[in-house]
Amino acid sequence: MASQTSTAPALQILDPNDGHSFAVPAKRIHDGDDVAFFLASKAYADIMTFIFQLNTAMLPRRIKLEEDTKESAQGWRLNDPHVPLPHITQNLAKLLETLTAIIDEAPPDPGPRRFGNASFRVWYDLVRERVSGLLDQYLPKYVLAFESTSDISVKEELEAYLVGSFGSSQRLDYGTGHELSFLAFLGCLWKLGAFPESIDGDQERGIVLGVIEPYLVLIRRLILTYTLEPAGSHGVWGLDDHSFLPYIFGSAQFSPAITNPGDVAAEGSIPNAPSPADITKGNAVERERKTNMYFSAIGFIYDVKKGPFWEHSPILFDISGVKAGWAKINKGMIKMYNVEVLSKFPVVQHFPFGSLFAWEKDPKAKLIQASVHTASQPKSSTPSSTAPTARPQPPTAKSQPALRDPLADTTARGAQGGMPVSTAAPWAKTGRAAAQVPSGANQSMRAPWAAASSSPAVPSGPNQPTKAPWMSSTPAPPPPGGGTRAPWAKGSGGGNPAAAAETEPVIKRE
Repeated sequence: MASQTSTAPALQILDPNDGHSFAVPAKRIHDGDDVAFFLASKAYADIMTFIFQLNTAMLPRRIKLEEDTKESAQGWRLNDPHVPLPHITQNLAKLLETLTAIIDEAPPDPGPRRFGNASFRVWYDLVRERVSGLLDQYLPKYVLAFESTSDISVKEELEAYLVGSFGSSQRLDYGTGHELSFLAFLGCLWKLGAFPESIDGDQERGIVLGVIEPYLVLIRRLILTYTLEPAGSHGVWGLDDHSFLPYIFGSAQFSPAITNPGDVAAEGSIPNAPSPADITKGNAVERERKTNMYFSAIGFIYDVKKGPFWEHSPILFDISGVKAGWAKINKGMIKMYNVEVLSKFPVVQHFPFGSLFAWEKDPKAKLIQASVHTASQPKSSTPSSTAPTARPQPPTAKSQPALRDPLADTTARGAQGGMPVSTAAPWAKTGRAAAQVPSGANQSMRAPWAAASSSPAVPSGPNQPTKAPWMSSTPAPPPPGGGTRAPWAKGSGGGNPAAAAETEPVIKRE
C-alpha cells in the first residue's frame, strides 16, 4: 500500500488480495439531471481528490540552506533532471512515444478542408487495434494480473479510458472531456497500485511532468496533424479550445513554496516567477514554455492562433491582470475546472463510468437545491428506467447536489447554495459587484475575480476586443427554458448571480 508522508488526501489504493469487480466503462450522463447526480457521485469525488493530490505535489517546497537558517524554494520544471521518474512513469512515457510514432503510419489526407482530417480515423483505428498489446508491454505485470471477481478484466476497463483520451474519431474533435478521460486512466493506475510509495508527492510530480505533459505534447501534434476541432468549447469565451489541466498544474509551479499541504497560500508567487501579464509577451512565452506547463499551453495558442492575444483569448488575457499572484490563479483554476468542465453537460456527457470511477452516490455528498444551470440542461426523452445505461434515480428538484469540493466543506457554491451558474471564473468573492464591461460599441469579457483595474490595458483604436454579439443596452429577457447566462453582462443583481439572473442576457448552448 502506498502512503503519504504529509496530510495530503490521496486516492485509495485497492488491496489486490481482495480482488475487484471490474466493469467496462459506459455512458451514464444523458441529461441535466444526470450531471447533478454525477456531481454527488463517487466518481466526482475521486476525480477532485486526484486533481488536488497532483496539484499539491506541483507546489514548490521550502528547503533549509545548510550554511544558515534561511529558507529557499525548490520548484519543479518541465524536463527537470532533478525530478525522479519511476519505472512506471518512464514506461508510460514510452507508451505515448509509441502512439506518436503511429502518426507516421496515418499521414493526413492532402488538400484544404474546413473540418478535421479523416486520416485521424485511420490513426485512431490503429491505436484501438494495438492498445491491448501496448498495455501488456508497458504496464506492470502485477497491475494486469489484478484479480477480477467479474467477467471483465482490469485491462478492458483501462483500455476504455486510454482510447477515449485521444479525441473522437467520429466527430474529429478533441476537448477537455477527452483530457478528463486520460486523467481517469492515470487515476485507475494509481488505485491499482501501479505507482511506488509516494514521498512528499514525488510520484505525483512524476505523473504530471513525466506523463501528463508528454500526453499534451502528443495531443498537440494530433491537433496540428489532423486539424481536430475543439469539442465542447465556448469558443472565444472559453479558457482554452482543448485543454485545462496545464493551467492548473502550471500555475501551481509558480505558487509560493510550502512545507506541507496545510501551508498552501491563497495569494503570492514563488520568487523570480514571471508576471501573469507575461503571457502577452512573445519572448517571455518562448522562454517560459520550455519549463512551465501554463506557458507551454499559452505557447500552443500562439502556434495555432493569429492576431491580438486579448482578442482570441479574452479570458486568459483577463486572468493575466491578476495582481494577487500565481497562488490566486491556481486556486481559481481549480474552481473554474469544477464549473467549466465537470458541471457542463457538453463536456462530461461522453465520460464513461466503470468500477474504478463509479456511477454511485457518494454518501458524503450534501444535497442542496437545484440551480438555474442544472435546470437548463437538456432533458432525456427516454425515461431513466428504460435507458440503455439506466442511472440511479436522482434526487428531487429541491435537493439536487451542488458542485462541491470532496475534500473540504468550504468550497464556493453557487447562488443560494446551488451549483454555480456562470460560465466565467467561479471564484469571485461573495457579494462582490460583477465585473464592469467596457462601455461603447465593442466590449470584452472579463473574469469577475480579476480586479477591473488590474488587467493590462486593452489597445485602443479600430482593433478593439471582440464584442459579445448578444450584448445590448437593453438586455433581452431570458428565453423559455433558461440557458447559460453571460456573467459579465451588467445587471441590477450586482454580485448576486441569483438576483442578476433575472436581468442578464441568456446564451442558449446546444
